[in-house]
Amino acid sequence: MHVVHYITRLIVGGAQENTLLTVEDQDQLFGDRVTLITGPGLGPEGSLEDRARHAGLDLRIIEASQRSIHPWRDWKTYRELVRLLKQIRPDLLHTHSSKAGIIGRVAAARLNLPCVHTIHGASFHVGQSQLAFKLYEWLERRVAPMTDRFISVCDAMTDQYVEAGIAARNQFVTVYSGFDVEPFVHPPRPPATVRAELGLHPEDVVIGKVARLFPLKGHEFLVRAAKSVIQRCPQVRFLLVGDGILRPQFEAELKASGIRDRFVFAGLVPPSQVPELIHAMDIVAHTSVWEGLARVLPQGLIAGKPVVSYDIDGAGEVVIPGETGYLVPPRSLNELSNALSELVNSPDLRRRFGETGRIRFTDQFRHQTMTRHIREVYADVLARRQVLS
Repeated sequence: MHVVHYITRLIVGGAQENTLLTVEDQDQLFGDRVTLITGPGLGPEGSLEDRARHAGLDLRIIEASQRSIHPWRDWKTYRELVRLLKQIRPDLLHTHSSKAGIIGRVAAARLNLPCVHTIHGASFHVGQSQLAFKLYEWLERRVAPMTDRFISVCDAMTDQYVEAGIAARNQFVTVYSGFDVEPFVHPPRPPATVRAELGLHPEDVVIGKVARLFPLKGHEFLVRAAKSVIQRCPQVRFLLVGDGILRPQFEAELKASGIRDRFVFAGLVPPSQVPELIHAMDIVAHTSVWEGLARVLPQGLIAGKPVVSYDIDGAGEVVIPGETGYLVPPRSLNELSNALSELVNSPDLRRRFGETGRIRFTDQFRHQTMTRHIREVYADVLARRQVLS
């Protein structure tokens, strides 16, 4: 099987890590021929390009492929993608992310190439301008007939696309976004050592969040809820993993509130360091206002940590109230601080929620499981195309 994957950018992020793991698995575990096409990994989020090259993957960079809508660059991207697909001649194209999903499916249709698209997060979503929302919704309807199968990273993505009239439910299949679970089951380094390096003390109860410091990631809600949590739980500390354009704003807000010393900013770290940082936490907080199914939710649970999350998109498929954590209303502050405070003050509850999460989700989120299911989708699509030809 020869598959081309196309994603807009290969930055450090959940959709990108999902895509790269799928490509690596196909190459190393299943012996497929695989090509990864992407744009340059520009920006403060960091890049996964070096990892792809180190793995010896067939990596092609389209310089014009960037996140923001830009008609001239997008046209150049389309032309270059068509040229590459004609040259590579794969059996199937698998697109990822909003822009790549639109451009890639149009290119596949032009070449009569079978195409699978993964919805990592809806292309029309909270936080967009009304124009962008309506544009992406319209574009998704236009390219849906060019899609042989949709892969959703959670059932919630399928529900949103079906409700928006993009495609019928039988066109979708859910394949949860896998990762290497072993470092989350078994700490790479002793958590006490990692905590000490971060300036955290044994008696501290650490609430952690893993996300880029960018709009829609919701750090502002955790920052604003923190003062109430600290007042009720003097032993609490906060650990933020990730970097981005909003860091100066949050640091200034924390300083003005007199709680800057309660926050540790770990900054941008390689994905390989995330497991040891999650093991250094006692509670995982997820306050994004838009995200398909954030990988940190199952990662935290598999590491044995309870999770408090805003009730958005696919969060409720792993954060089970009363079993693995708490779901609270998006953008809420009182409910967020109440849930966090209860867990800070309840070590037995933290232990029970974390153990339940580890048992329920470890096997489900193995990347090998994900790639096996994705290849089953490919095989079904190719078989159907053969019948129709």
